[in-house]
Amino acid sequence: MDTDHSKLINSLNIWSGPIEVKVLGGGITNHNFIVTDQEKKTVVRIGQDIPEHLVVRSNELMASQAAHKVGVSPKILHHEKGVLVLDFIESITFDPGLVRNNINRIIPLIKKVHQEIPHHLIGAPMIFWVFHVIRNYANFLQDKKSKYTSLIPELLKNCRNLEKLSSPHEIVYGHNDLLAANFLDDGSKLWLVDWEYAGFNSPLFDLGGLASNNDLTSKDETNLLEEYFEKKITDKLLEQYYAMKCSSLLRETMWSMVSEITSSLDFDYQQYTKDYHLKFQVSYDSLSK
Repeated sequence: MDTDHSKLINSLNIWSGPIEVKVLGGGITNHNFIVTDQEKKTVVRIGQDIPEHLVVRSNELMASQAAHKVGVSPKILHHEKGVLVLDFIESITFDPGLVRNNINRIIPLIKKVHQEIPHHLIGAPMIFWVFHVIRNYANFLQDKKSKYTSLIPELLKNCRNLEKLSSPHEIVYGHNDLLAANFLDDGSKLWLVDWEYAGFNSPLFDLGGLASNNDLTSKDETNLLEEYFEKKITDKLLEQYYAMKCSSLLRETMWSMVSEITSSLDFDYQQYTKDYHLKFQVSYDSLSK
């Protein structure tokens, strides 16, 4: 464990007696640790604002607090600049297979996020408009003379087309990062964690991201949409959904391109970029068929 992180955790004035600190693996944006003292077991998340990813930690705090109030995310025990301390949930962390096997439990959780969290937000929430995020990434990559610069004009053209195809847009409060590892199962209920990208967005972004990040089948996707919207799915809604799903893949691709430049975490962003760029290309090509 990094010495600076160890010093920071030990300096927090919230512990009862000696503490045990263990690295919590799996994070690709933050540094996460399990910290146990004489009274409690906690998760400590360390991360600063990340301007290139439009991550503002005060927004994450606000979203996390609201998510706890509606019963979908752990309680925040302490916060200060760059640090969140959360209640530890004894649970299993999902992988894509578990997401697919529990999709009918996940749908009500997502609907609860979309419908109830806005009533508990205190402060100025973010708007996570994926098409703006993509354009912002494009500007960053061009400014930094990324090795992907030659791809940017075509990706921006794709972005404009996807924004058009996915309209008109309903707006809800989204989690916007529905990777399998952000779902926890304590044996009786599901929890959703990691709210740094939370903000108002189309519900189709969360649904499309859930599908693309967890390899849902076409049958799974039809079930997902029908259960979420509680009606038969029209051709127009399917067109909007697949365009937004494709947009989520483009955003994930460009997120990784940017992270190749900026992140210090021990993670193979180059391979992640390659994998998601291929997924995006396949998805985008299928839209015209």
